[in-house]
Amino acid sequence: MSITLIIIIIISSIVSIVAFGNRELFDKLQFNPSKIVHKKEYYRIITHAFLHANFLHLFINMLVLFSFGTMVEYYFVEFFGMAKGKLLFSVLYLTSIIFSVLYSLQKHKDDVFYNAVGASGAVSAVVFTSIFFEPWNLVYFFGILPVPAIIFGVIYLYYSYIMSKKDQTSFIAHDVHFWGSVYGFFFPVLINYKFLFYFFAKLFFLD
Repeated sequence: MSITLIIIIIISSIVSIVAFGNRELFDKLQFNPSKIVHKKEYYRIITHAFLHANFLHLFINMLVLFSFGTMVEYYFVEFFGMAKGKLLFSVLYLTSIIFSVLYSLQKHKDDVFYNAVGASGAVSAVVFTSIFFEPWNLVYFFGILPVPAIIFGVIYLYYSYIMSKKDQTSFIAHDVHFWGSVYGFFFPVLINYKFLFYFFAKLFFLD
């Protein structure tokens, strides 16, 4: 069992559940680009990812994180050893939180009413790192329909991109999903460019 994953899930659960009953704390931790830029409350860039809108939001994010994160951490440990592998997984998770919101930070920096919470950017990154390592693994779309991971990834990216361009009020951070996914997919290459050859070998059944 992954201790790193369990720690992330425990911290996210504790922070979220405490904030459910404390509106002041919830407001203090959520992602608000205006307050980050103009009031220099930079901590919000990280803290929002450990905060969730409700129990369902928390449960889905943590379930997906555990499901895909277990495999990602396994690969990091296989390639880099136990200590470095777990460290790299933590680096992936924390840096993807930051990278996934940079576009939204710039886009909404003057919108005092824009707020967001949730680990979706980091979770999307973990999912796409798993796609990088195993592009033909089956992902169960809506928990039912089996789809090869690489095809699911393309559909997910396209959908997130299109939805991010629409003027919609669903309060789903499609920008964060998109950029988190992109970052997660290229993270292994940022660690070592030779992983790119590994990906193509897996993609074209050359290994």
